[in-house]
Amino acid sequence: MSAPAITVLLPAYNCSTYIAQTIDSLLSQTLTDFELLIINDGSTDDTEQVISTYKDTRIRYLKNEGNKGLVFTLTKGIQEATGTYIARMDADDIAITNRLQLQKQWLDKHPKTSVIACTIQFIDGRGNEQGIWDEDKATCSYHDLKKMLPWENCIAHPTIMIRKEIALAYPYDDMQLHCEDYDLWLRILADGLVIEKIPQPLLLYRNHEASITGVHLKKMNPFLNQFQCKRRFLGKRIQQGKWGIFESRVLLATLFDGIMGLGKQLKNKSRS
Repeated sequence: MSAPAITVLLPAYNCSTYIAQTIDSLLSQTLTDFELLIINDGSTDDTEQVISTYKDTRIRYLKNEGNKGLVFTLTKGIQEATGTYIARMDADDIAITNRLQLQKQWLDKHPKTSVIACTIQFIDGRGNEQGIWDEDKATCSYHDLKKMLPWENCIAHPTIMIRKEIALAYPYDDMQLHCEDYDLWLRILADGLVIEKIPQPLLLYRNHEASITGVHLKKMNPFLNQFQCKRRFLGKRIQQGKWGIFESRVLLATLFDGIMGLGKQLKNKSRS
């Protein structure tokens, strides 16, 4: 059997409520030449039972021994992937039917593009539309992304499709927990590689109380979280002897985040 064009990498942790909708959206894609690599990250709910009801031969199912976390699971998935391209997906989101087809076509036609993302449409737990992400819609070209990303993350992680050789060359950093994707975009752009975004909402991004985004963002000071992510990124660039205009832009944005984050922290303390 020949290798598929795409590996769809789907980490799954306690997502029994939504994962069937996610899998259904992938199995109904207009492009069919893919493997769906589902990795169960130690779920304690009925996630495994839901997955087991599917008999589609494109599904490959792996299971971690316990809950290892997203970075571990993504790294494992990249190593296991057999596709030329790797598409990310979260187990509570929904892919529009032509997502894989359009992203593969883009990478086929643009060999200099390392990562192709797309815009998103927010939905709630019941699937009702909740609007769009303004920064996401405004930053689709390589130029716009390179200008915005030193300041803030404007790419939804589960929308990307990446060339496998790039994913292997740029592994996720387990020190960048909850901002592992942002750190990855910064490293890729800093080395002169191209990230672009299809200006169409090809993913319905679910925002709900139990989502990783919903749970962790509530606990975070967003400025300090960005500050720490960029600080670690810049520290490694210095260690590697790599510094240029892009890193200088990130440094300026890091200083801004530090000031804003400290101000927000002091404001919160004065209220308590």
